[in-house]
Amino acid sequence: MVLLVKIGSNLIQTQEGDIDLSFLSKLARDLKKLRDMGYKTLIVSSGAVLCGVKKLKLSHRPTDLGTKQAVAGVGQAYLMHLYDMVFSNYGLTVGQALLTADIFKDRERFENAKNALNSMLSLDIVPVINENDTVAISELLFGDNDFLAIHTAYMMRAELIVIFSTAGGLLDEEGRVVPVVEEVEKVLHLVKGVNSQFGTGGMLSKITASRIAVRLGIPVVITGKEDSLLDILEGKTKGTYFKPSEKPLKEGKKALAMLEEPKGAIYIDEGAYRAIKQGKSLLPAGIKRVEGSFQRGDVVVLYDERSFLVGKGKVNFSSEEVRKVVGKRGKEVRDILKTSFEEVVHTDKLAIF
Repeated sequence: MVLLVKIGSNLIQTQEGDIDLSFLSKLARDLKKLRDMGYKTLIVSSGAVLCGVKKLKLSHRPTDLGTKQAVAGVGQAYLMHLYDMVFSNYGLTVGQALLTADIFKDRERFENAKNALNSMLSLDIVPVINENDTVAISELLFGDNDFLAIHTAYMMRAELIVIFSTAGGLLDEEGRVVPVVEEVEKVLHLVKGVNSQFGTGGMLSKITASRIAVRLGIPVVITGKEDSLLDILEGKTKGTYFKPSEKPLKEGKKALAMLEEPKGAIYIDEGAYRAIKQGKSLLPAGIKRVEGSFQRGDVVVLYDERSFLVGKGKVNFSSEEVRKVVGKRGKEVRDILKTSFEEVVHTDKLAIF
C-alpha cells in the first residue's frame, strides 16, 4: 500500500515558534513501523520559507518574490537537514524531490517524475516532496502543497492521503471535529478560507483538494499532529475521514482533471451545477461569467456561485464566443455562434468534483 502524508508549514514548529522535533520523531517512529509492515510512504512537506526565516533569524516572512525565493532556498536545505537528522535515528533514509506545476502538464516529465519516485520507494527511501520554491513563480504566489499532495497521490496511485493540519480536522459550528464526511458538498458551509502564517493554505484549500481526491477514489484524513498514522490506518483517527466516492472518475476523466492545464474559468449557477452532476452538458444558460482567454478545445475550470471549484472540462467555444452567449438559450445561441449545437462543454469532456 502506498500512503501519502502531507505536512503543513505550521506543523514544523511548536506554539512557541521552535522546530518541533518531537512531532518529526513521532512521525519517523510511525513510518518505521509502517515500513516493517510493508507500507511505502511519501511525504509532501511545506516549510521551506518558515525554515529559511528561522535559519536567517528574520523577524517575519518576506513579502517580495525575490527575497521569498532566496529564503526558500536556504530553508529547503535546512528542512531536509531536519528530516535527515531525525529520520536517520530510526533507520530511515530520506530523499529530496522538488516538483513544479509543469510536471503535471507534460506527459514525459510526469512519467520521469513518477519513475524517479518509484525508484526511491523501491530502495526504501522516503521521498520528501516540496514545490521548488526557489525557481517557481506562480506556485510561490498562488500554489499550495495541498494540491501538490493530491497530484502526487494521483501520480503514485496512493491508497490514502493523510493531511496533518493545525486545525486537527474539519470543525463544525460548535468547534467540534467532524468525524466522517461522506459528501464534501454538504460540509462546504463549514469552510473558511483563512491562510496560515507561513503557508498558503487554510481549510478551504484542504477541503477543495479533498474534494478532488475522493472523486479520484482516494480517501483523505485531515487531522492534527497528536494523531498516529498507525491509529489512522486502523480507522481510529482523531480527525476527519473523507470517504472516497462510490462512483470515482473514469481514467480518462482523471487525466483530464489532473494533467490538463486550464486556460480560463467559467462560473456557473446552481441549476447548471445540478445538471452537470446528473451527467448533462454545460449550456450557456447556466453560465454566469467567464474569466481568462481560451480557444476551442482548451481546458477550463468550473466554479459555482460560491466560487468553489466544481469541475474541469474541454470547451467547444472560445472565451470570446462564450461571453457572447452567457445566459442565452437554444436557437439564440446557435444563431449567434452560427453552429448546430450549444453545449459549451459536452458531458463526455467534463470531470465533475
